[in-house]
Amino acid sequence: MRTALAAVALVAVCTACAPPATDAPDAAAATAATEASDAAARQAHDAYVAAINSNNVDSMLAMLTDDVVFMAPNAPPFIGKDALRPWLTGYVEAFDTRWDKPVQEFVVNGDWAWERYSYTSTDTPKAGGDPIVGTGWGLIIYQRGADGVWRVARDAWGSDQAAAQ
Repeated sequence: MRTALAAVALVAVCTACAPPATDAPDAAAATAATEASDAAARQAHDAYVAAINSNNVDSMLAMLTDDVVFMAPNAPPFIGKDALRPWLTGYVEAFDTRWDKPVQEFVVNGDWAWERYSYTSTDTPKAGGDPIVGTGWGLIIYQRGADGVWRVARDAWGSDQAAAQ
């Protein structure tokens, strides 16, 4: 009798601790959704670099949140697309630019992701002259919008070259 009660108790405990059979598909679906979201966040990097290299202000701005904080070297922070537009317009009017931005780290956490990158930029003056090549580092924070699209919420970068004397 004791053995039978012990067996019944063991089965009851195991049954109570086991997840319901319906959790497996839900867990698999949640994992798939997370993986898809992570992949979409990482694809935002490629889309952002393509927008920069398009030399098109509207394409660049489309990759940013409305309240973006953009921190370029030797300039005050630009807060919001409206504040950034004149700076970007001046930049693409003055240069044909090409950026290479290899990712050093990329972390996704819910609706936010951050990326640490290095860069090589080549800015060719439209007025003529030699290309200006720069190298450095950067940090981007992405945010997934209510529409599911990942956009740049913060972008900050700096040169790793010594300042001119």
